[in-house]
Parts: sequence; C-alpha cells; structure tokens
Amino acid sequence: MLPLFFLSFLLILLDIVAAADLYKILDIHKSASEKDIRAAYKRLSKRFHPDKNKDPGAEERFVEIAHAYEVLSDQTKREIYDRHGEEGLKAHEGGQHQANPFDMFSNFFGGHQHQQTRRGPSSTVEFEVELSDMYKGASIDFMIKKHILCDHCRGSGAASDRDIHSCSSCGGTGVQLVKQQIFPGMFAQSQVTCNTCGGRGKVIVKKCPHCDGNKVVDHTAHYTLEIVPGMPEGHEVVFEGESDESPDWEAGDVILRIRSRKNKGGWRRKESSLYWRETIGVDEALLGFDRNLTHLDGHIVRLQRKGVTQPGFVQTIEEEGMPHFEKPTYGDLYVEYNVVLPVEISPQTRRKLAEAFRTSGSGHDEL
Repeated sequence: MLPLFFLSFLLILLDIVAAADLYKILDIHKSASEKDIRAAYKRLSKRFHPDKNKDPGAEERFVEIAHAYEVLSDQTKREIYDRHGEEGLKAHEGGQHQANPFDMFSNFFGGHQHQQTRRGPSSTVEFEVELSDMYKGASIDFMIKKHILCDHCRGSGAASDRDIHSCSSCGGTGVQLVKQQIFPGMFAQSQVTCNTCGGRGKVIVKKCPHCDGNKVVDHTAHYTLEIVPGMPEGHEVVFEGESDESPDWEAGDVILRIRSRKNKGGWRRKESSLYWRETIGVDEALLGFDRNLTHLDGHIVRLQRKGVTQPGFVQTIEEEGMPHFEKPTYGDLYVEYNVVLPVEISPQTRRKLAEAFRTSGSGHDEL
C-alpha cells in the first residue's frame, strides 16, 4: 500500500498535468494573460473553423479550442481548473450544458460570422531593414498600434447585455415604414433605415465604461518579423487578420513590404548581386595589393591584385553576393576600385617618380 503522502503527491501531479492540457490546446503558457488567451482563441478558432478548414479532425479541434477558451477566459473556472483539473470543473458546473462553440465563435467576432462577413481594410507598411539582415536572415520585433474589440463588452458598446434593448422606433427590425402622398387620397409606402438605431434594431441604454460605447479600444500589438536570407526587395509578408478590429467586419491583414535601408557609401544590392566600392592608393594601383574586406555577416573576403589596377576597374568575385531566396546558392560580388591620388608630393618623391617614368619611357622608345 502506497504511503498517504505519496498518494497526495500523485494527485497533485495529475492535477498539474490535467491543468496543462487546455493551455496546450491554445498553445499558450500557464501564466498567459487574458489578452494572450483571447489572441490565441482568435487565431486558432479562425484557423480550424469547419467553414474554412475541411481537413479531417478540424471540427473536433475547433470544439476543443472553444472549450479551452470558455474555461481559461473565465477567472473563476480557470482557478478551479488550475487547482483541480477537469474533474473539479465538472463538480463546479454540476453537469451544466457546455456552451455551443459556434455561438461562442459568433459572439466573439461580433455575431456576424454565420453571414457573409465583409472584410475590413488591410494596411500596407513599408518596412526598412538592414541589408545585413536580408543577407544572413534575422528575427525583428516590432509594434503596431491598432483598434481591437473592447474586452469588457466584446464589441457591443454596452455596459452589459441587459443594457441592449430592442429599438422601440422600428420594433427591432432596423427599418421604418414611411408613407408619402402621391396624389390626393393616394399614398405610397416605402422602407427606410431607422434613424434611432441606425438599422441595427438595437439601442444601448448604458454605454460600456471601458470603451465609452465605441466598441473598440486602442491597443499596441507586438509581432516578430522573420527575415529569410536573400529575401527580395519589396517582398511582402502578410500578418493575416491583424489589422483594425470592428464588430462590423472581419479584420483585414497587416502587410509589411520589406526593403533594405539605403546607407550612403556602403553595400549596394541589385537582385542577387552585391556591389562594393573599395578605395586604394596610387601605389597599390600601380604595384598591386592584398587586403581584406569584411562581408555583411562578418566573414572575410580577400581582395588581391598583382598587376596595375585602373580607376573604375570592377573585379568580379563569384558566389560572394546575396543568397538566392530559399535556395542554397549565392550571386556574385562586384568590387569597383577607386584610386585616390595624393594631394601633394615631396620633392624627393617627385624626383624618384620622374626617374622611374623616364626609365619606363626610354625603354618603351627602344621597343
């Protein structure tokens, strides 16, 4: 027979394992905030909704996600679940019927998902990164300010569900009948949008104190942009459904158009080719040189010339250019040489140069 303390330890361990299941379903940590839970449900419920995802098991996954969100978004249920697991929840709820996952999805997104929801505007942002990041790849954190549905009222704009009433002017239909006299004794009847409720059929008698009835609040969202080596200039990275939220539409996308930052006098890129301008002295141009160039990722490229290097000469170094996007190969590097002449020379140097050039010239005349 197992000792009592060991049995207690096993029960606690089982509770911890059970408590991890719902968090795993939403792919979040146990310390996740309310916003983290909400964001996870938003992302996963849209991904596995049976109307959009026809893969086998998608509907079952959708139901699991809804259940996980129902529990973890409720502070009381979450505390019971963390301490006692699913069994504790069942005892707490007393066999109550679980919420319909499709109703939950509809309510979360403003009650319009079963209709043909119109899509909100997407936003495109020109996003500049260092060329070195596009060469070697990088993970870049950034923030976007946007509107999200109010956590308190879920986009209704009301302090509570009890503060949403059927419009008395239109009887909840959203339209009013208007009579117009055409001829004496003859009237035409037409429907117009109700001015009182704006066609919604509902009116709010007490505004939500958190959003002041605006249905949305300001929010700063954090994202990570993954730069793939060799990513083309102007390449667009789409963050689906991350634009401004509204109860009247499905959120559009945030689109980042990636470009390298222009640095004067530095590396230049043209598709898979890289360009670099190297400055040498007149002695190196005449006698040759052997020097090192530090590449964008820090590795060394050897620049070597044994003969005369003319100003503007371009040296091609194969496979030292940009990586080809999503391929293991590289483009070429083109090094243009700029020859710098001294501002002045000493009489001694002038005399030696004159002698050298005269010798070179006389030899040329003899030929």
